Amino acid sequence: MVATTRTYAPRIAALAALAGLAAQTLAAAHDSVIHAGTLLDGTSSEARTHVSIVIHDGRIASIEPGFVTPAGAEVIDLSKATVMPGFIDCHVHVAARLPSRANATEDWLTHSELDRAFDGAVFAAAMLQQGFTSVRDVGGGDDTVALRNAINDGKVPGPRMWVSLEPLGPTGGHADPRSGLDRSLANRNWDNGIVNTVDEARLRVREHKRRGADLIKMLPSGGIASTGDDPRQQLMTNDEMRTVVETAHGLGMKVAAHIYPAAAIENAVRAGVDSVEHGSFATAQTFALMKEHGTYLVPTLTVYDVFYEVATHHPELLTPGTPEKEIANDLLPKRNLPLAIRSGVKIAYGSDIGEGDHSMEFRLLIANGMTPDDALAAATRNAADLIGASDRIGSIQPGRYADIVATAADPRVDTSQFGRVEFVMKGGVIYRERGAPVIPR
Repeated sequence: MVATTRTYAPRIAALAALAGLAAQTLAAAHDSVIHAGTLLDGTSSEARTHVSIVIHDGRIASIEPGFVTPAGAEVIDLSKATVMPGFIDCHVHVAARLPSRANATEDWLTHSELDRAFDGAVFAAAMLQQGFTSVRDVGGGDDTVALRNAINDGKVPGPRMWVSLEPLGPTGGHADPRSGLDRSLANRNWDNGIVNTVDEARLRVREHKRRGADLIKMLPSGGIASTGDDPRQQLMTNDEMRTVVETAHGLGMKVAAHIYPAAAIENAVRAGVDSVEHGSFATAQTFALMKEHGTYLVPTLTVYDVFYEVATHHPELLTPGTPEKEIANDLLPKRNLPLAIRSGVKIAYGSDIGEGDHSMEFRLLIANGMTPDDALAAATRNAADLIGASDRIGSIQPGRYADIVATAADPRVDTSQFGRVEFVMKGGVIYRERGAPVIPR
């Protein structure tokens, strides 16, 4: 177990209690020092031993050899632990419930954005407890903007969030909430992501920026967990994709593209997208083009395992017509990952879930060809680079936020440790120690 000499406010027994701290504003971080037995700082695969991480006002001030104690600093004893940067999940849907927990169509039609905001607060608190101190939400609504702001203001606990709002795509595509529903049903928010022309593409990006989006997500191809569309078809035009990218980049926002077929991926890469989410049917040629353009792959193996299980055993819980698509396609990404690894394409960590175990992606990446060192890099420095925040997160270096996690043993040797985080600090504030949640004060 990870030990610490600091005394904290009383622990809580359940994550729900953490999410219930809505009215509490966290106290400002102050000076502390972490005595790290083994440090994996996120800048390389080289480990350092017996070092001190000095923290001032929520940021890393310095890293010193040996165990030092600056005057007035509180000591956090992780001298027997492996210390790493906080993990980053680049593909979450923060308010999404596990598909095994609810009927997808019923859940969609009976829950409002307010409901999803409360679900998101609970799931975000759980992500933080799992060691994910930053996440990129790629497909929410105004609820995700509100949750991001509430976390930043210290009203609720959770990771740092970058949010995209509704994904952009055409009528009848993966982004169309009306697909499979009675055509007379309506919701004023259901058109927020619909793009059928170049002019609409430009307008939607600008609207998303106005509403508080940090990045843009688009859906150039069909999807799997949606009714009526084909994941092997490109549905957005090349001109629409280029317009989305040019408008977003002009506003300082990156673009993530949920996309499956090889030809469509290559068109999106040429259009300038920053990341390909999923990329299930990519070829060696596709990955070579992505490498040439510096485009990231976010494989999201977790979501396929989760949905394949439900499609196999409880297809009635999924939207009409999707269990067949899940069973036909969900095993392909694992088989394709070694091809991506051999190509040298840049890979960032993403689970594509909200509720549930976000550390599952570590196990799947490693089981399907990635080294533990590279899996950790995908969830730290690579993820920070994709987000565009390497100057703040993704590594333990002076000037970065003190977003730090620790495990009892080295996860590169015992990979189960990725799912057994004992200590979590975000911005110099401790949220987990000795394997249990704590209430910051």
